[in-house]
Amino acid sequence: MEAAKCLFMGSERLEMRKRQQMQVHQEAAASVLHARHRMGNAPGNASNACCFCWCCCCSCSCLTVRGEDETIQRSTCDRRTDGANNCEESPKPTLEDARSWTTSFEKVMKSAAGRACFRQFLRTEFSEENMMFWLACEELKKETNKTVVEDKVRQIYEDFISILSPKEVSLDSRVRDVINRNMLEPTSHTFDDAQQQIYTLMQRDSYPRYINSAAYTDLLKSLEEPPPMPPPPKP
Repeated sequence: MEAAKCLFMGSERLEMRKRQQMQVHQEAAASVLHARHRMGNAPGNASNACCFCWCCCCSCSCLTVRGEDETIQRSTCDRRTDGANNCEESPKPTLEDARSWTTSFEKVMKSAAGRACFRQFLRTEFSEENMMFWLACEELKKETNKTVVEDKVRQIYEDFISILSPKEVSLDSRVRDVINRNMLEPTSHTFDDAQQQIYTLMQRDSYPRYINSAAYTDLLKSLEEPPPMPPPPKP
């Protein structure tokens, strides 16, 4: 138990440092990307990955090599997705539903509106990748086609596990070792241990802050306010 506690505390410390550093890293990466694009410095064959490297310690950049146009197109798509997944545009929770989120983190995660509002809060803390990874794992577990599973496993690894990714989630060494073994024969359950660790991290770290945040308080107030009265009929 002590060993597991130490590993989790290590993940929490990594998560805190990541929130503090992520904004600076993202802004710097965006500046470099746009500068290179203006200079026309995109390699002609960048879209062809040189190998299938799954280990998290590999220094090879083949997993993240992309043509600049593809990178910019994907980042634009990510921004559209991020913008669409906010609390206002998700299914609006009822007051009873929103109040129930204080009873357990499970209540939040089982509610579509709860997940969307919590994800918006994570975005303000620069840890939205935790929810994105968890949701990607949920979608992966629904897939039965072997080829599609392998493609999704690779994409999830590139997006959230690789140390080269700006959206890398904080996992301890034991879970990373499990993932690297699972990558030899990818299945829809390749990331189960990692998904559970990220779920626990959100539950213990971000969830209490969300429940005590101004965002959650404001949401309850907006749901408690009576709807505006319709205008009186014209004579």
